[in-house]
Amino acid sequence: MKLIFICALLCIISCRPSETKDPSKFKIKLRLSHVFSPKEDLTLSMDKVAKRIDEKTNGAVKILTFPQGQIATYKDGVELVARGAHFISVEDPSYIGDYVPEFTALVGPMLYNSYDEYTELIKTQMVKDWAKKLEKQGIKILSLEYIFGFRNLITDKVVRTPEDLEGVKLRTPGSKLFIETLNAMGATATPLPWGETFSAVQQGVVDGLEGSEFTNISTKVYETGKKNVALTKHFLGVCGVYISTEVWAKIPVKYQKIIQDEFDFEAREMINLLKSKHSSVVKKLESHGVKFNEIDRASFEKRTKNVFESLPGVNLQMYNKIQNELKSIRERI
Repeated sequence: MKLIFICALLCIISCRPSETKDPSKFKIKLRLSHVFSPKEDLTLSMDKVAKRIDEKTNGAVKILTFPQGQIATYKDGVELVARGAHFISVEDPSYIGDYVPEFTALVGPMLYNSYDEYTELIKTQMVKDWAKKLEKQGIKILSLEYIFGFRNLITDKVVRTPEDLEGVKLRTPGSKLFIETLNAMGATATPLPWGETFSAVQQGVVDGLEGSEFTNISTKVYETGKKNVALTKHFLGVCGVYISTEVWAKIPVKYQKIIQDEFDFEAREMINLLKSKHSSVVKKLESHGVKFNEIDRASFEKRTKNVFESLPGVNLQMYNKIQNELKSIRERI
């Protein structure tokens, strides 16, 4: 019922006819939604993209940005895209994995050692073929490259092995991938909306959470008292940008190019920014009493490999294909 209402509301507000592909007569309004807080890098990046697209199309393409889950996010947001709403969803690729399971495998646990490995992988023909399959489901990928850092465990205890997570309740997004992974790592995954996370930590509903150093510093997670960070790097934090293929087809080619170029440009800028400031963010967190520790990665990798068989539509064949591509990438970069 909630989803139907949101879809109807968005259509009433923004789904006005825009059949002409003459750039001089064309106008469209798109709502872009994500869960990141106003001060986080991804939010700032989306705002820059929206502003430049508005300027470069002389107001023909207006993108209204809604951070921090103000409107539909996660599965609901992606479903709006699939249904043809004038809507842009910015989510972890595991959510489009509900339509093409290979995208869930793409962001599976313990795959990547660096940002570059991932950015090279998404350029391969293998991933391009997955994107074509997704378009048949009504979803076009504008980008898969909005990286916001490796996700680590943030708790009030030192975690080095899966055994250290026994009985530890960790907040996780509602994605089945996240839930299955955190459970496989030894913790008890507790799905919660981001907006409820701080109160849940403070009230003892959960014992910690997982996220990147950039999220930690920008949202002041350290102020909850959870100041031990286990460098699990269990996920590379990444978001994709998705729009309806039906809506995309309405947009004149001239404006399509502007939209695509701006999302591509800002993704590269965001990666460069993260690379340049990671060490300073770590130092600042340490100045607030945050402590970082290494983990027994092999034991976590062994535990989480089974996740690639427990998720709907995902299998070890996908995992092995990704690993083979990564092997080739590591040999050349």
